[in-house]
This record gives sequence, C-alpha cells and structure tokens, in this order.
Amino acid sequence: MDKKVVEYIQKQKSPLKEILQKLRKIILTTVPEINEEMRVGVPCYGYTKKDSCGKYYIVALKDHVNLGFSLKGLSKKEQTLFEGTGKTMKHIKVYSLKEMDEKKIIELIRLVKEK
Repeated sequence: MDKKVVEYIQKQKSPLKEILQKLRKIILTTVPEINEEMRVGVPCYGYTKKDSCGKYYIVALKDHVNLGFSLKGLSKKEQTLFEGTGKTMKHIKVYSLKEMDEKKIIELIRLVKEK
C-alpha cells in the first residue's frame, strides 16, 4: 500500500472519498499482487514500477470517480464495456456507493488482468 495514495483519498470530499476507498479495496483484493503508486497525480496500479499505470487507475472528479482500465489485449467488443475515447485506457464512472456494481467491477478487473 502506498502512503501517498492514502493521502490522496483522504483529501477527497464525501462521497468521492468513500467511493475511492471501496474501489481501491476491490482492486487490491481482486489482484493482490498488483503494485500501487501515485503517478500523474492519481492512484495507479500495475505489475511493475515501470508499468504502474499499466492496468488500472482511480481518480476523483467533480461529481464522480473514474476507474480506468488498460485496453491492451482487449478485443473491440470487450473495449465497448468501457467509456471514453482513449486509445490505451478507458474507464467506467461511479457516482455513488449505492449504484456501484461491485460484481461487474470485479469482472472487468479480472478481464483486464488476464490480458
């Protein structure tokens, strides 16, 4: 666990802070071998220090949190499961803990992990 990630999350206002905490827990539980660190100002996750933003990221925005995913190795059809126009990463938006579909998030994390 990265101290700077904890600090980043603690600085956020509710409900974004709680959403970030939950997403972080889901990532670290689903992929316990993942590295966590702050990169480009946001919590990033990858398998090596060089690749720390290589798989996932979480970022608090004005009224929601984005959970970003690497597109590397995903089919065009699999890429449609995510939002955004990025060429290497896309995301899903989470507006509240209540609407968070933890099962779907775990499935998406595992999908990207396998690629």
